[in-house]
Amino acid sequence: MLRGVFDPDIRRHLLREEGEVIVDEVRHHGIVYVLPVLEVVVALALVVAVPFVDLDLAWFPFALALAILLHAAWRALTEHMDRFVITNMRVFRVHGVLSQQLATMPLSRILDITVKKPLHGRLLGFGHFVFESAAQEQGLRDIRFVGRPDDRDLAIQRVVQRSGLRGPRVSN
Repeated sequence: MLRGVFDPDIRRHLLREEGEVIVDEVRHHGIVYVLPVLEVVVALALVVAVPFVDLDLAWFPFALALAILLHAAWRALTEHMDRFVITNMRVFRVHGVLSQQLATMPLSRILDITVKKPLHGRLLGFGHFVFESAAQEQGLRDIRFVGRPDDRDLAIQRVVQRSGLRGPRVSN
């Protein structure tokens, strides 16, 4: 039951009657969980420090640790619920915890994909996508912390090519 609450239901957004299938469901790279883990470490350090403070004020480090733990859990859940999906017809992103947002772009509207890989991203295996389309602003412009960005870029290019949107392949 908890899996249904804490996991976005990607399949319900598919156009099954039209033959849409998932090519790749992209979760954030593990690097996004570093800050929530550091927050948990800080909260645990506060709890360990409680015996060394005045007993009249012992509630304060516990309350602060609880607040930090809740913030870390919320942050981790926010990252976990953010999904980027590549299908044979479109790309879309579902994100949000209490309320969800869905941003969709048909493959025919993708004009350009920029893959940005900062130095630490190249070392750790993640990058960021920037989608350019005919529209000026769309909800699917920046997709950050994508694991194996080159493979995902190739998957999108392959799907676009197979759909015939970029013209026929030329053989030598």
